[in-house]
Amino acid sequence: MNIFRLVADLMHLASIFILLLKIQKTRSCAGISFKTQLLYAIVFVTRYLDLFTTWISLYNTIMKIFFIASSIYILYLMKYKFRATYDPILDTFRIEFLLGGSVILALIFNYDFIPMEILWSFSIFLESVAILPQLFMLSRTGEAETITTHYIFALGGYRALYLCNWLWRYIFDGHVEVYAWIAGVIQTALYSDFFYIYYTKVLHGKKFELPQSV
Repeated sequence: MNIFRLVADLMHLASIFILLLKIQKTRSCAGISFKTQLLYAIVFVTRYLDLFTTWISLYNTIMKIFFIASSIYILYLMKYKFRATYDPILDTFRIEFLLGGSVILALIFNYDFIPMEILWSFSIFLESVAILPQLFMLSRTGEAETITTHYIFALGGYRALYLCNWLWRYIFDGHVEVYAWIAGVIQTALYSDFFYIYYTKVLHGKKFELPQSV
């Protein structure tokens, strides 16, 4: 494991802990897209089915179990415990297009036409766009709590660092994951506007607000 992979994993963990802290501390899931959280739960479940078939390492196993369990727990918090604080009127992105598109891409672009490989490809393509409902929700409200922006930044930063990890593995190990590369670039690009506003406002102590359209 290289440093980029380790830091990326830590940022991914941080994003989840920040989100859980936000929900538990404020006792509210306002500003959080349930649809994005649902997509991430689907991503983790479909990607980590190899938990039952392949042993890689204790670290790998613990991380996979944590991501699946935490994503399901977040759904529980949003759907039941703090349901009254969730506003579905703002969370209106049509995720069926993301799911359908990911299925089609996975059936076409995979390393082997077997269920496990197709599901892995599906999870890669779906993860690349899973943040869209959250970003769409953000565009509708025009602003966000600082702790919510920290969550989104950590989530985007984790994937950007994974690009560095894949580059490292290509240079030093000759390992190439073409589909993961493409999906990672797309996912990181989706965060570009957010990263800019986060840097110019949140990191300078200002409230996160989207520019007013003229």
